Amino acid sequence: MVEQQLKPRGIKDERVLAAMAKVLREEFVPMDARSDAYEDGPLPIGYDQTISQPYIVAFMTEQLRLKPSDHVLEIGSGSGYQAAILAELVAGVYTIEIVEPLAKSAEATLQRLGYRNVHVKMGDGYKGWPEEAPFDAIIVTCAPEKVPQPLVDQLKDGGRMVIPVGEQFAQQLYLLEKKSGQLKESATLPVRFVPMQRESRKQ
Repeated sequence: MVEQQLKPRGIKDERVLAAMAKVLREEFVPMDARSDAYEDGPLPIGYDQTISQPYIVAFMTEQLRLKPSDHVLEIGSGSGYQAAILAELVAGVYTIEIVEPLAKSAEATLQRLGYRNVHVKMGDGYKGWPEEAPFDAIIVTCAPEKVPQPLVDQLKDGGRMVIPVGEQFAQQLYLLEKKSGQLKESATLPVRFVPMQRESRKQ
């Protein structure tokens, strides 16, 4: 996966490549999909959710330019794979999943694999995790129609956020950098993520 999918497509960060090589992706996919765990594509994990293709996981992680001392917020735990990659790179990972069975399963998998620096919360990712803010970096693995203001507020000055934004299954991946309270926005890739779910559309 690393040699055939990631390096040829421009992933260069050695720490990210090492994390992608170390974390066993098959641990985060359903049993009947394990033979496809290292294929260059997303896989269904139930509840209309997916585990992102390895290249997208590596690309988004690399964009954050993570430091070992960082604390990172992830929106959309899914099966826990992205959180495990982050956990190899930073001091603390705070990940939120709105689908309760996925949140419980991700937490159990991460605990079983020994990731003690990952904290899983079930809830509405749009609201972020204000009790643990501010964060050095934020990664969003589901697509809202616009960037949630609570996430912007919870990003440290000097921090970076990677987030897909747009209509269902046709979004643009953005890198947002917060400097002196202002957001510098740059589009990076066209992507297809599942839409961000909310606890209530009225909120």
